[in-house]
This record gives sequence, structure tokens and C-alpha cells, in this order.
Amino acid sequence: MFIGDHVSAWGAAADLSAQRHIIWVDKPFQKVLSCAPPMYGELWTAGKAMYKLEPALAEGGELTIYAPHLDTVSHVHGKYIYEIGYHVLPYFLQQWDKFKHIPLGVLAHSTHVRGDGWFENGIEYPRARVALATQLPPEDCARLALGYQNPAGIDFNEWQNWEAEGVLYVPKAGEMLYRVKR
Repeated sequence: MFIGDHVSAWGAAADLSAQRHIIWVDKPFQKVLSCAPPMYGELWTAGKAMYKLEPALAEGGELTIYAPHLDTVSHVHGKYIYEIGYHVLPYFLQQWDKFKHIPLGVLAHSTHVRGDGWFENGIEYPRARVALATQLPPEDCARLALGYQNPAGIDFNEWQNWEAEGVLYVPKAGEMLYRVKR
């Protein structure tokens, strides 16, 4: 608990939260294997494995959501997500009439999983690549505008303990936010 006026109390709470709930890294990573635990039973929730790590992902980098148990995009919103796929925010904003019928929460989810980027002259430029290593087949990943990796082909030795080389392995992703120190 923090005492004082609302500005100083809020600031002190935010400072403590930044120490406890954010993993600060020295430089962004080129490759991230983000393992979504079984408590995330669909991509709707396992998407946290991307957006909690995106701030520590290098421009042009690649993040793989590894969740071999996952076979569902979303029981509730899957129809919409398969209709629109995963895209950067400007993709939707610059084509608003085409997407205005989609619930805003679904659009937000799509942009969070896809990450930052831009859309220019009808071409989408994501800041990074996102792939799924799940039970979703390659054709579903392509329809969703995401990459595919066979989860059985993941060699954890290629991911673990390579941070100095720009490779990050996160065994239980989705709970902690990652950010690069300024």
C-alpha cells in the first residue's frame, strides 16, 4: 500500500510493479520460443505468449508460440478470427469498412497476437514474424496469416541458454511482461 496524493502513490505503485512484474532485458532477441502452458487451452488465451514478449522482440525477429496441446483458436470467437486472420492494427484501420462488423475485442486480440507493424499501399509489413507450433495444421496457420512449425520438430537445445546470441527460450510464457532496458 502506498500513501500520499494520488499521483505520487500511483507512481510508487507503478515503480514497484515494474520491478516485480516485468523482466527487463539488455537487448531485444532475434528469435523467441514462447511456450504457452496447458492452462492456455486455446489461442485466444495463449496469445499472451506473444504479446507479453513482443516488447523484447527485435525488429524483423521471429517468435514461435509452442503449445503442442493447443488445437483450438477460440471456441467463442473462432468464426470471426478465421474470417479476419491475425494482422497489424493499421491493416484493419485502413480497411475499416471491411472489418467494422467484427467485435472490437476480436480485432484487438488479432492485433495483439500479430504484433506491431504497418500497412502501406495494400501491403502489410509486420514488425516480426509469428509462428505457431501447435496442433493447428499448416493450412489453418496460413489462413490465419501466421507461420507454422511442427511442434515435434522443435529441438529445445537450439533454444535454451542462447540469450547472448539473441535467442530466448521462455518455458512458461504469458505471465510476465518482457521489456528492453532503455
